[in-house]
Amino acid sequence: MRCRERVGPVIRVEDVHLRFKAPVLKGVSLHIPEGCIYVLIGPGAAGKSVLLKCIAGLLRPQRGRIWVAGEEITALDDLQMMQLRKKIGMLFQNYALFDLSVGENIAFPLRRLFDLPQNEIEERVAERLERVALPGIQNRIPASLSGGQKKRVGVARATIAKAPVVLYDEPTAGLDPVTSQKIYNLIRDEQRAQKSTVVVISSDVAGALTIADRVGMLHRGELIFDGTVDEARTSKHPAVDQFVHGKTEGPL
Repeated sequence: MRCRERVGPVIRVEDVHLRFKAPVLKGVSLHIPEGCIYVLIGPGAAGKSVLLKCIAGLLRPQRGRIWVAGEEITALDDLQMMQLRKKIGMLFQNYALFDLSVGENIAFPLRRLFDLPQNEIEERVAERLERVALPGIQNRIPASLSGGQKKRVGVARATIAKAPVVLYDEPTAGLDPVTSQKIYNLIRDEQRAQKSTVVVISSDVAGALTIADRVGMLHRGELIFDGTVDEARTSKHPAVDQFVHGKTEGPL
C-alpha cells in the first residue's frame, strides 16, 4: 500500500525535545502519511526508541507536540491516553513477552483495552496465529519458542487489536537474515491487510528498506534525513550515505 500523502499525516511530531541526563531528542519534527511503512534508522543511542516511545505515549517530551490518529497525545491525561492506545499496536525490543501462555500474551491488549467475550478473544487469537504461520500454539510458553517464533508472536500481539497505527522496535534484532526477511515480509503483509500506518525502527538497514515507503534517519538526536527509499540510497549527506551503504569510513 502506498502512502496517502494528500490525506494528511496520521503521525505528526513537531519540535520534540527530550533529555535525561543529556539531550536525547533535539527538536525532532516528522510527518508520517496514512498507510505508510516508515522506517526509522540511525546509529545506536541516536534516540530512535525514545522517539517511538514518545509516539506511543509511553514517554512525554519536555517540549514539542505529537499527534497520533488525530489526537494531540502530548495534551492528553492518563485516562485519555489509555483510550488512544486502542489505536496503537506496538512490538517492543527483545520480545517483551510475559511469563504466560502464547495465547494469553497475544490476548493481552484485548483484555486490557476492550470488554470482549472470551469466545471472541479466543477466535481472534487463533486467527492471529494462523496469520503469522504459528497455528495451534496457544498453550505453549514463550521460553519454548525460537527467536523467530517469538517475533511472530510479538507481531500477532501488536496487530490483534487491528489498530490503525502499529509501531515496531527492532523487530528482527538477533535473527538470521532469512528469518529477518520473513519477519519484514510479515510486517508488510499485515500492513497491507489492515491498511495501517506503520513505523519500524531497525538497525538492519538493507532488510528494512525492502518494505519501506519512506525513511527517516536520526543522528545525535536530530532528524537528518526524511525521504523515499531511493532518496535515502542516493543521499549525499555523509552520515546518511555511510549508514545506508554500511561504509566504514565517515562521520558516524
